Amino acid sequence: MGKESDENKTASCPVGELFQELEKMCGKKPEFMQHLRQSRLEFLKAAKCLLDAKIESLEKKSDPASRKKAVKIKVE
Repeated sequence: MGKESDENKTASCPVGELFQELEKMCGKKPEFMQHLRQSRLEFLKAAKCLLDAKIESLEKKSDPASRKKAVKIKVE
């Protein structure tokens, strides 16, 4: 990674930067590139799994049927 001042640096994904640096270090070797592409796919699938689980959790919380209902208790 190049040395840049904070004012010249734009926001970017650290994982994307890692993959770019690996490509620079190892070149465009076909076998390496194949593994790198596959690892990118697996990383995105893992992130998708976490996102899907969080979405499902949030949907369940907002579902009125799944909310706890008050129960009237008779006190003597």
